[in-house]
Amino acid sequence: MIDLRSDTVTKPTPGMLAAMMAAAVGDDVYGEDPAVNELERRVADHFGMEAGLFVPTGTMGNQVAVRGHCRPQDEVLLESTSHVYLWEAGAPAALSGVTLRQVDGRYGVLDVADLDDKLHPDDMHSVRSRLVCLENTHNRGGGTVYPLEKVAAISAWARANGLAMHLDGARIWNAVVASGVGPKEWTRHFDTVCVCFSKGLGAPVGSALVGPRDLIAHGRRVRKLFGGAMRQVGYLAAACLYAMDRHVDRLAEDHANAQVIADAVREVPGLTLVPPAVETNLVWFEVAPALGTAKDLAGRLREKGVLVAALGRNVVRAVTHLDVTREQCLEAADVIRGLGGRGA
Repeated sequence: MIDLRSDTVTKPTPGMLAAMMAAAVGDDVYGEDPAVNELERRVADHFGMEAGLFVPTGTMGNQVAVRGHCRPQDEVLLESTSHVYLWEAGAPAALSGVTLRQVDGRYGVLDVADLDDKLHPDDMHSVRSRLVCLENTHNRGGGTVYPLEKVAAISAWARANGLAMHLDGARIWNAVVASGVGPKEWTRHFDTVCVCFSKGLGAPVGSALVGPRDLIAHGRRVRKLFGGAMRQVGYLAAACLYAMDRHVDRLAEDHANAQVIADAVREVPGLTLVPPAVETNLVWFEVAPALGTAKDLAGRLREKGVLVAALGRNVVRAVTHLDVTREQCLEAADVIRGLGGRGA
């Protein structure tokens, strides 16, 4: 099977497994795991932040940030298709008593004008607008790279209005490679950033939250509260360190392979890329009724040896990653063309 469902399906490479087995470990709850300590230091420095916190998932990293920035009755402003809203199980409300104000953007991207009239008055009857959360790249926006000038403008607006800034940077390395803009230039506009090692970088587990030293220190308490304090977790941190050293630049291969898939989608009547331009490793497309539902189409592709994700009645996502080769993507593209009566 050629698995294009997600970039989370990757397996550790032989070199990564060797690094994991060779890791020096200790009890991270006591702060004694050298691999975790090294990872937290390096990832914080990489993004120009004071401190880092290793967490098992990106969802936990985002929710530790929400809890750190907000109090109950506070509100987060975010784009309506953001991961924090769509795919984190209502965690801000359930875990922190925080509400989400969804703002419609364009393929996941907001302008200052979209936010300018969304602030609540300083009044006991209203929630308190406290945090702006952006996502880069934006998953449901089709892997869109947030334009840097929009990030800077929104950050300036937020700070002028007393709001904090958080970045869900699960695929921030994809944005770095696709744009050529360095990691510190992206993240200097945010107070906290959550990054993920288990997507494009191919580690089996792990994310990190980076930000100010005092907020990260508080985040350790919140991580414990949320059940994320781990013990000899350096085996996983070693995989993340290996990925940072060896798997960032190669993301360009995933982006190029995504264009192969996107070109095939464009050739099939009844399939429409949404957005029409594919910028990174995510290919989202809509299925016309004549071809059935997204689930029907995914089933037909599975029969031909290609796995994709049906993420709505008529919405499909294909994702290129470390574990699919150029040759496999060319093969998958032929299978997709076959949906229109051409190719394999």
